[in-house]
Amino acid sequence: MGAWARFSGGEGKILYLADGNGDFVRSIGLDADLSGGGMGLRSKRFSMIVDDGKVTALNVETKPGVDESGAAHILGQLSVLATT
Repeated sequence: MGAWARFSGGEGKILYLADGNGDFVRSIGLDADLSGGGMGLRSKRFSMIVDDGKVTALNVETKPGVDESGAAHILGQLSVLATT
C-alpha cells in the first residue's frame, strides 16, 4: 500500500488500507465469488468516502469499468461535500 500511496501522490493525504483476507468486503456485502473463472473470492469494484468513521458515499460498479468508482466520480463527490 505504501508504494501505491507514493505512486499515486496520496501519501499523507489518503489512508490506504488492505483487506487481504476479504473480511471487510465480506462484512459489507461487497465480496464476489469468481471461483468459476479461477479467480477465487474477490472484492466487487467500489469506492467509498469515509469522514470521521462515517460512510458518506459508497459507489459500487454494476458493470465493467470505473464509471461509479473511478477518480473522476469520487472527486466530484468530494467537491460537493467540501461545499456543504
